Amino acid sequence: MSARLRSLTILSSDPERLASFWRDLLGPSRDDLPFTLVVEPGDVPKVGLNQIHLHLTSNTAAQEDTVARALALGARHLDVGQLPEEDHVVLADPDGNEFCVIEAGNGWLAGTGFLGELAADGTREVGVFWSEALGWPLVHDEDGETAIQPPGGGTKIAWGGPPLNERHGRNRMHFVLEAADLDTEVDRLVGLGATVVVRRDDEVELADPDGNEFRLRS
Repeated sequence: MSARLRSLTILSSDPERLASFWRDLLGPSRDDLPFTLVVEPGDVPKVGLNQIHLHLTSNTAAQEDTVARALALGARHLDVGQLPEEDHVVLADPDGNEFCVIEAGNGWLAGTGFLGELAADGTREVGVFWSEALGWPLVHDEDGETAIQPPGGGTKIAWGGPPLNERHGRNRMHFVLEAADLDTEVDRLVGLGATVVVRRDDEVELADPDGNEFRLRS
C-alpha cells in the first residue's frame, strides 16, 4: 500500500504569523485538500525561488477578490519575470514565499478547488517517483513536464521539467508522508529512487530523486 501524503510543511522563522495568513486565506477550502498545510519553526533563508509554490484558482472566488484579500492579510506583489500579457498574479506571503492567483477560465485547473496546484521545480524522473510513491496517477507527462492528481481528483502536483532552478541548500517546503509500517515503506521508497538522509525512532528523512528532502512517519 502506498504511503499517504499527510502534509505540505513550510518552515518559517515566524510560524504563528505565517500559519495565520494561510489559514485565513484558504479558509474553509482547507477541509477539501488531500493533505494538510502545516507551518513549523525553521530558519531557512529565502534565496532564489522556492522549489514549490502554490497556485490558487479563481474557480470559487474572483481573482481580484482573492488578490485583494491576500494583500489585506499581509501578502505583497512580486516580480519573478512574468510577462505583462500573462493573466496570473504573482504574490509573496509574509515570509516571502511566492504563490500565484490563477485567472478565471484556466483549463488546466478546471475542476480543482481553491488550492488548485502545487507547482514544483523538478525533472520527469521526480514526477514519476511521486506518482508511484503516493499511488496518484500521472495526469500529464509531456516534454519533461509531469503532473499527478489524487485518484478522486482535486489538487494537482506538477513538475516543470528542465532546466531546473539553482538549489540553495535546504528547501523551505517539504512533504510529510505517513505509513503503517515504517521500515517496509522506507525500503519501497528507496527501491523507487529515494535515498535515506537520517533515521529517527518514529520518522525517517529521505530525499527524492532530485534531492528534495521529505519525511516519512509511522
